[in-house]
Amino acid sequence: MDHHRPGLPEDLPAPATLWARWALLAVLTAREEDEDLGIHRTGNWITEDTLHLDDCGTTRWWLTRSGEDRWVLYGEDEASRVKWHKPAIDMLAGAPDWLPYEDLRDLIEGYELGCVYWWENGAWARAPYPDTLDDDGLDCGMSRFSDQRGVFNEMISWELLDGTFDEAAAGPLLADAEQYRLTPERLEELVTATPERDWDLPAMLRALRRTGLSGQESVRA
Repeated sequence: MDHHRPGLPEDLPAPATLWARWALLAVLTAREEDEDLGIHRTGNWITEDTLHLDDCGTTRWWLTRSGEDRWVLYGEDEASRVKWHKPAIDMLAGAPDWLPYEDLRDLIEGYELGCVYWWENGAWARAPYPDTLDDDGLDCGMSRFSDQRGVFNEMISWELLDGTFDEAAAGPLLADAEQYRLTPERLEELVTATPERDWDLPAMLRALRRTGLSGQESVRA
């Protein structure tokens, strides 16, 4: 699915779907040696109630669940022109009071934020943009999670797909993730079926528990 430039709220899938697709990448790439890297970490990963994406150079994003039916997506892609726009664009204009304002303002002050989207009352929203803004980075940053093809392309980017674990095998896992029925047993079956792969099953299972993809309604709501 093509995104608009700059992005529109309707470009984004529902947050539970976005979370599931993103979280699956975090689960499959989880490794114990990465768990304590903090701000120096790259890839896709989960910490408490937040998913992270950092490709070590061009794009960095966060998706946080902030309560019942409340989510916030924020980040930066090198394609974003928001922080350089004149006159300045207030990325927090019209935002609800439950956003993580301290973190967001720190990023804004450091010229490290490209856009902010929030989900409340069943819909995504963002601050208004002037007609002179070309791009806020949402397309380059988040279109990878818009549909199944985008997720597969992301798996290829992180060298997850190959002859031992291809799209035919990844498809059912993605479907299970989107339905929040990805069980520990499914991951164990994957690891057993692909002994050539250097999976870290204990780390994958820890990430699975944190993401809630096995059926935690508190995440799916």
